[in-house]
Amino acid sequence: MTGTATPADHEVADFNLNTVQAETELRPFRFLWASEDNPNRRLTMQHLEALNVWPLLAAADGGDAGAMAAIFREALGQEQWADFRATPLPQYKLKALFNAYRKHSGVQEPGESAASSGS
Repeated sequence: MTGTATPADHEVADFNLNTVQAETELRPFRFLWASEDNPNRRLTMQHLEALNVWPLLAAADGGDAGAMAAIFREALGQEQWADFRATPLPQYKLKALFNAYRKHSGVQEPGESAASSGS
């Protein structure tokens, strides 16, 4: 019978996820979006790479729109998400916001790739 024994707690693991650190500073993304009550309302989103992935993965079944909504919901948190949703938002502004957030987080546009050092 070929099998693997469960390693003891003191034995080395193949990979220690506990030690993984972000490669960049996960600085929050801040933006202005006026509400009826506050023309200078500031909202803060967690850095894209700092978000809990489980709700994002679950929302991916809903397509791009579902995934984007989940990202905003997770990044803003419950209170800010509710406040953000209470103000009508044209699609062109949402697109611009999402692009700025992705750029802030160091995420490339779909189809973009970093320039090759050999070219």
